[in-house]
Amino acid sequence: MTWKKQMALLAKPYYWVNILLAISYLLAKKTQFICTRLFILAGEDEACDLDSREVEILFFLLIVVMIRSRKTGSVTMINYLASSFLYTKVANAILWAYADFRYGLGFLLLCVLVGMVLPEPSYRGPEHITYFRNAQVFEEELARDKRTSWLICFYTVWNPSCVNFAPVFAELSAEYNTDHLKFGKIDIGRFPDVAQKYRISDSSFSRQLPTVILFQQGKETDRRPCVDSKGKLQKFFFSSDNVRATFGLNQLYKEAIERLPIAPKEAKKVQ
Repeated sequence: MTWKKQMALLAKPYYWVNILLAISYLLAKKTQFICTRLFILAGEDEACDLDSREVEILFFLLIVVMIRSRKTGSVTMINYLASSFLYTKVANAILWAYADFRYGLGFLLLCVLVGMVLPEPSYRGPEHITYFRNAQVFEEELARDKRTSWLICFYTVWNPSCVNFAPVFAELSAEYNTDHLKFGKIDIGRFPDVAQKYRISDSSFSRQLPTVILFQQGKETDRRPCVDSKGKLQKFFFSSDNVRATFGLNQLYKEAIERLPIAPKEAKKVQ
């Protein structure tokens, strides 16, 4: 995702409202006008400074956000923000409750209201993805035409990494889909037998979600993330550029176009 697209997304209310919620406690503490009315009681001038407990909570929040962002494979600013909002709001709720239980309760109610009114923006652009509704159709489609290459995303609806990758996969499908290069998705949360067959763990601690597999002539030829020679799962960042390069989408697209039948008018020109 380009910086221009990211800045356009940041302009949406969901992001800047959640950013304000994520820094609300610090903002209140460091803004004299707000701090004076919320925290300074009985002339305690130091109430606008962070105490040791508050600093500990903020440092713990920073560590959690860094670990979770790394685990979910966040590769853009938007991904980092989206994956950190939950943890920053939880930390802020604790901080507000630490200052005053009523503040904490009010903050939680505000977060719930914002979540209802401003859901996270989802990709609404074009896509050419086949969503397989059962395992049998999936296997039949892979075997139906050996000339067709399939790039399949194995995902679950609840996994943050899968959610982050969804718009990337959709955009790639819109860019590269042809009659002989197709994109598909199958929810292994609904079809655990498919996950078992392709050796993909769908547990809540799985590091294999999402898994993208390239099928050519009905057989698996490449996948990410993959296992190295020592049996260790290799980390893979599912950015648009990484997927293009790893699976050679430009070359696959070129080969798929060459397999297309020549239109009658074009055939006459060739003759």
